[in-house]
Amino acid sequence: MQFAGSHILSVRQFERDDVERIFEVADCMVPYAHRRRVTDVLEGAILGSMFFEPSTRTRVSFGSAFNLLGGEVRETTGFEHSAIAKGESLYDTARVLSGYSDVIAMRHPAERSVAEFAAASRVPVINGGDGSNEHPSQALLDLYTIRSEIASRGRTLDQLRIAMVGDLRYGRTVHSLCRLLGQFEGVQVVLVSPDALRMPADIVADLRETGHKVLESDQLEDSIAHVDIVYSTRIQEERFESQEEADTYRGRFRLNQSIYTSHCEPNTVIMHPLPRDSRANARELDDDLNDNPNLAIFRQTDNGLLVRMALFALILDVVDQVDRHARDVNWYTGGRF
Repeated sequence: MQFAGSHILSVRQFERDDVERIFEVADCMVPYAHRRRVTDVLEGAILGSMFFEPSTRTRVSFGSAFNLLGGEVRETTGFEHSAIAKGESLYDTARVLSGYSDVIAMRHPAERSVAEFAAASRVPVINGGDGSNEHPSQALLDLYTIRSEIASRGRTLDQLRIAMVGDLRYGRTVHSLCRLLGQFEGVQVVLVSPDALRMPADIVADLRETGHKVLESDQLEDSIAHVDIVYSTRIQEERFESQEEADTYRGRFRLNQSIYTSHCEPNTVIMHPLPRDSRANARELDDDLNDNPNLAIFRQTDNGLLVRMALFALILDVVDQVDRHARDVNWYTGGRF
């Protein structure tokens, strides 16, 4: 695809070469994300951060990624703080706010709402999650993390074995990740969920039609026995009609250290898009996994900076200028990475 000036609305936009290009640029962002270097390549540029649904990691990650490239961020959070609460249309909001921004990152609870907004925007728009539909930047950072985690074993994304566990019906991160995995070869996917929360049939069909092996199950232990990655998701309670309905599924597939030791291969990587639900009746990833070196959930969040920096650099066409606008940091960074 042509990245410069493009919206990023769906992983369906990407071919394998596009994904590999994003990862190539993300690799180049490591010195800046790890605070070894500073660049002001986007000095004067403004990110419009528009999150009409609760978000911590995605919203802050997009903003931090833009700041790390030298840009500034202007935020709108929640309907109650926007003119949409007064009846303004997405079209009018897009026309106005795209005049204040150079690129917009947006999250909205309605499916395909971000695409509707982007159609009226005068600047590129990145989908930060539209209802239960898609979350393209999360899928990219997940795939980037998988690539990084299995590389030490001499493995690539081709022939990957992955189990996706939990709410696969409403979990937009797994929808986008499945679609991205379809770009690679010989992938084996085990989908573990209650029957009512199964992966949408069209996504399963697309994977099978492109030659990938897909199994569906409602049994956790057997499903995670022979995979490279266990990707757990929380119950998307905000998509259910009632709290009581969501509670019927909460805690159904708990992974703890005992289950991991008994059923997983020794180097199986544990992932989760976060937030993980740590309430007593949920605990899809138990706290006793925190010291497990194969728990990659916080490496995922770190990688989110790299991937989102790469997207901004590609969309605003500054990839070749990043290093020219760089210098060493002059503050204590604390050795966090």
